[in-house]
Amino acid sequence: MTYNFMREFADSWGLLAMALFFIGSVAFAVRPGSRRQAGEAAQIPLKED
Repeated sequence: MTYNFMREFADSWGLLAMALFFIGSVAFAVRPGSRRQAGEAAQIPLKED
């Protein structure tokens, strides 16, 4: 009973949750202003040189 319930949940709501997380991650990465922050983060390893 538990396995069937978990499998059914993962097939329906789990897939929806993962899809929404992916769309949110992409939206966060391409939002306005993220290019500057990504550029600053990319320069962190080079600041000590």
